[in-house]
Amino acid sequence: MIDLKKDKKEILQIIFFTITLIFMFVNISTIWTWIKYIISIFMPFIIGVIIAFILNVLLNVVEEKLFRKLNKKNSKTWKKIRRPVSIAITLIIIIGIFVLLLGLVIPQLKNTTELFTKNFSSYKEQSVELLGKVGVKEKEVKKINKEIANIKKEITNYITNNKEEVMQTTVGVASSLIGMITSIILGIVFAVYILLKKEDLTRQSKKIMKAYLPEKQEKRIGEIASLSKKTFGNFISVQCLEALILGVLCFLGMFILKLPYASTISVLIGFTAIIPVFGAFIGIVLGAFLIFMINPTKALIFVIFILLLQQVEGNFIYPKVVGKSVGLPSLWVMVAVTVGGGIAGILGMLISVPLCSIIYSIIKTDVNDKLKKQAKNNKKGLEKSNQL
Repeated sequence: MIDLKKDKKEILQIIFFTITLIFMFVNISTIWTWIKYIISIFMPFIIGVIIAFILNVLLNVVEEKLFRKLNKKNSKTWKKIRRPVSIAITLIIIIGIFVLLLGLVIPQLKNTTELFTKNFSSYKEQSVELLGKVGVKEKEVKKINKEIANIKKEITNYITNNKEEVMQTTVGVASSLIGMITSIILGIVFAVYILLKKEDLTRQSKKIMKAYLPEKQEKRIGEIASLSKKTFGNFISVQCLEALILGVLCFLGMFILKLPYASTISVLIGFTAIIPVFGAFIGIVLGAFLIFMINPTKALIFVIFILLLQQVEGNFIYPKVVGKSVGLPSLWVMVAVTVGGGIAGILGMLISVPLCSIIYSIIKTDVNDKLKKQAKNNKKGLEKSNQL
């Protein structure tokens, strides 16, 4: 028997959905502009949530492991100050890591820059000699030097003739940089507040969902939230482990190849490797620059070595270690990082893998549930037909 009321409702839903889809397609540019505007307004909060997720992994270790004995005493004073003290220690550890990194890299950059300036003429002679060994004639070297001089002249002339445009571009870049720094600072403030009040925020969210959502949807959102917390926690922990592995491998390779600044560059490579798959490439630039100031040939060897190491890390170590931890197949790890980086740069790379893992887990669970339901219905239908 046909249910006209139900069919009419479904037809109206399909018509409404079709009209909405056509409207969005026709006004896609306007809608995208508004989406970007809304995201820019909420960006400090979004950054704060991401920072809070990241810091929460270390905060839990500090709060539960470091202060285990104090937690057992059930002191009222300690309960009040436990969270602020734990957050302060967490921030001190993070800041300490950054200071350590800068303390290792900046003095080396300063020393190698001074060395390069002092020995520039000898480096030029070595470069010409190296080009000669690989078959580049002196006449061609002079031609290259002339082209470089012409490029410098063109850049100088462009800056001189387009001062206003250059100034506007500089001001625009400076404004964007100031805006980004402001968003990060506000994001850190939001993150600290979220961590201070995370239990209260969780309880308030549950109350709101219970008041406005059906029980089934409330339960589903709770499951997704729990999955998100677990996935992000695993991802951050294993990402740090993977960065440590890459740093150690980099140090061993540089030590065997007798390349300079092995410890400093290995720490730099390991730190930048926290950015999924492509992060170590950032460390390559600084590492190659440091070595180039001392020996251009060794800088080339370093770049080749790191590129090979990065291929091994990107295709074997990273997908196996990180993909396994977040429950995401190796192929989708690579896809997530590539797409995330294309959409939102470094930030997109950081959150794309756990986010994709959450979506993958939700779809996988939903598909399995539907298949089980279909199998159950088919089994019932078969039993009825056998009875007939």
